Amino acid sequence: MSKTSGGKPAAMWGGRFEGEADELFRAVNDSLGVDWELVQQDIRGSIAWAHALGGAGVLTPDEVSKIEDALKELSKEAAAIPSPPLPSGAEDVHTWVEQELTKRVGSLGKKLHTGRSRNDQVATDLRLWVVEQCEHRIAEVKCLQRSLVAIGSKHASDPIPGYTHLQRAQPVTIGHWALAYVEMLARDVDRLESARGMAARSPLGSAALAGTTFRVDRSELAMRLGFSAPTRNSLDAVSDRDFALDLMHASSVCSMHLSRLAEEMIIFATGEFAFITLDDSVTSGSSLMPQKKNPDALELIRAGVGRALGNYTNLLTLLKGLTLAYNKDMQEDKPPVFDSMRRLSLLLRIAARVVERTTFNLEACERAARGGHANSTELADYLVEKGTPFRDAHEVAGRLVREALAGGCSLEDLSLETFKKHHPHIEQDVYARLTLDAVLKRRDVFGGTAPARVREAIDAWRRSLGMS
Repeated sequence: MSKTSGGKPAAMWGGRFEGEADELFRAVNDSLGVDWELVQQDIRGSIAWAHALGGAGVLTPDEVSKIEDALKELSKEAAAIPSPPLPSGAEDVHTWVEQELTKRVGSLGKKLHTGRSRNDQVATDLRLWVVEQCEHRIAEVKCLQRSLVAIGSKHASDPIPGYTHLQRAQPVTIGHWALAYVEMLARDVDRLESARGMAARSPLGSAALAGTTFRVDRSELAMRLGFSAPTRNSLDAVSDRDFALDLMHASSVCSMHLSRLAEEMIIFATGEFAFITLDDSVTSGSSLMPQKKNPDALELIRAGVGRALGNYTNLLTLLKGLTLAYNKDMQEDKPPVFDSMRRLSLLLRIAARVVERTTFNLEACERAARGGHANSTELADYLVEKGTPFRDAHEVAGRLVREALAGGCSLEDLSLETFKKHHPHIEQDVYARLTLDAVLKRRDVFGGTAPARVREAIDAWRRSLGMS
């Protein structure tokens, strides 16, 4: 590759300019330290582009073969490089790949950029990367789902309080609780699959903004790269980052779900609740207080949503005022996207580990599920079945709760005489209806907490997630 007088590689755009770029300009402009993340995607795209140029008659079959062989070898070498090769002096990953290719095949390497711009090149690289990241995150989400389903399988019938407003509401089973998060994560999988689909369009052939003049087969090119189709408008193709926003949206919502799970487990692990015991391997102690066992992993999972939302807002703000087509502002699209994916991957993996190593303290869970007069709705339903309008039944149940509170007892400890004082239709059979077991079993609808329904749901999820 041609050199500047100072010995640094010439810029890909250097012919129009005299002298070397200002060092401060290079500091703000050069991006190899960031977009090195895309080196394998850039090489994949370059191999595909060589074949497209061969199909267009720009390269001979022998030239295509030489370029492909050199790029495949370069791919292996790049995979072994532990950090961005900043001493190379390359402006970005695209420059580095072309520079290294030219070292291997001489002037033939300079032909590869024919009809291609870094604008459609980086858009292609980033789309390929997003598709791969979606697939990785989907696998990690499903791993966490399996950990939750395993909890559900073990505790399909074991009771725990269900809450609204963080006040005891109605009892549910631990299995039902775990499956609630499985459902949230299933929607995250849907969003990631949607983001993957939106990214799976090939911009290659759009060139800088108007489309290439060389008769490459863009559909064949898209198929070679694993995309579903080529993009339909060259102006939009080089300036579109909606697919990255879709990924960031999916990442933000998934991070929010992880935060909700973490918050609830943090509460459950407190001495005041004592529903769960966290494994020592995912907790820490105090430098001062010897007795402390802190849920640090969960707290950091909970904190992750702030970073995800910040990165999402960063990208949205970056794009909001850009005119067509490419603007250099878009070089700043990658740091928030890369950071969000690295962090989400880590949090999903540690969340699965925390969940699978958590022990439920069943006595504490059941004791709490029995408390708080959480069976009062069952009492109202009982009266409805006796012919009482629900609003009246609700009123009667509320008065009986007040009686129980005054007496410092549970509803089922009230005497039949007390029950009858508030409603004459209450009979001895009310006591069987107010047991914890009966309250759970009677929620026997699709999606309900009845243990039989929970086991059905667990079996369905085990099949869906490929669990034995």
